[in-house]
Amino acid sequence: MDDEQRPERIGGENVSSNADEESLDSKFVTMDEEPNKYVPKHAVKRKRRRLRIVIALAFFALLALAGSSYAAWMLQPTSMPWSIRSVEWVRHKVPFGNWIADETEHIYYSLKAPSKGGPQLKKLPKVGLSTTPTTATSTSVKSTPWPPPIKPVFASPLPGEGVWEPTGPPIDGGPPVLLTTYRPDINYPQTVAYVAWFDHTRTEIAYYPGRYEPPKAAVRGPMMVPYDQRSRLLATFNGGFTYEDGSNGSSDNGLMNEPLKDGNATLIGYSNGHVAIVDWNGGPNVGPGVAWARQSLAPIVWNGQLNPTLNDNPNSPQWGYTLGGQTRVWRTGVGIDARGNLIYVVANNQTVISLAQILQHVGAVRAMEFDINPEWHTLITYSHNNGLVPTMVEPQPMQSPDRYLVPDDRDFFAVYRPEPGPVTVPFN
Repeated sequence: MDDEQRPERIGGENVSSNADEESLDSKFVTMDEEPNKYVPKHAVKRKRRRLRIVIALAFFALLALAGSSYAAWMLQPTSMPWSIRSVEWVRHKVPFGNWIADETEHIYYSLKAPSKGGPQLKKLPKVGLSTTPTTATSTSVKSTPWPPPIKPVFASPLPGEGVWEPTGPPIDGGPPVLLTTYRPDINYPQTVAYVAWFDHTRTEIAYYPGRYEPPKAAVRGPMMVPYDQRSRLLATFNGGFTYEDGSNGSSDNGLMNEPLKDGNATLIGYSNGHVAIVDWNGGPNVGPGVAWARQSLAPIVWNGQLNPTLNDNPNSPQWGYTLGGQTRVWRTGVGIDARGNLIYVVANNQTVISLAQILQHVGAVRAMEFDINPEWHTLITYSHNNGLVPTMVEPQPMQSPDRYLVPDDRDFFAVYRPEPGPVTVPFN
């Protein structure tokens, strides 16, 4: 018999090579990196089990870290409901969280985008005191002219559409704040724009940091309207885009909160009481004679004309870092009219272009976009007949009329009855 065919003899018995190989295969596996090395199957199973344990431990460790981070975030003082605060945690603490939140919001609001057309409104929401202005007879009374009524867009205007109504106590015989509503777009007949006009000769405006915005504040202050200033409070409204969404700087009483960025639209309150919107190019801080300053993206109206870059790239992040400029959501903006009075606008279902068109239509010669999305828009007026009574002007189920009377996370503006002397931001 040839050597290749002769069976091997082990322990007195003849055992074939094939039987040996089958026995080995049942107890061992071959490692790919070393083809001639056999490893017991139970060792491989043990190694795989250890790998699963390591992965599980790593997962639970990450989960524990995320849970502790979320708990610490949610336990911080806040004026936000838990749902909004949770989204803010994702934005600030989760890797790529800002992108995740942005994309989620973009998809959500795109799916909820309003359809063109639909039934007409039968009436507009009531704002202001609905009183007819009286003609001043005393020479001591200032005679600041009211702005002209807003020209209706629809052929058949609703009662009171675009007609200014006063609100709050009169000052020097005239109204310091006027309100009105109108329908700005025939393609969306149920959309209403809420407009406020502030007489710069009868009002004094202050800018207040919130609890977390701006991130750095020279003086954080009370984060609400100070108690000792509420007797002269006329209105409050929301601020602009956050500092991180476009390097939107700000200052109070000559002290820099966050550095101002050249090229950003800047709402400025001067010590002499005048208010203006400028295209900032003065470096990181304001100069003398400025009570406060707040930036928010680039100008959207300039010299009565829409910013041409709105048409070049309307969905650029510069017009809304979370959604761009084309998504129709609640948007706010401020403008200055030809006489130097401040105008505030808030409306749902707006793009940045349609917001700019509203501000242009109501008389703004310069304008800028303020905060957007349903959580943040807020316009509140106050009466003093039976104590301080706040009234939310626009529909805002996500905020209380007491917002800004309690500490708030975001910065805001307060409109006061003027006092003698240079304008400053009162933090008492």
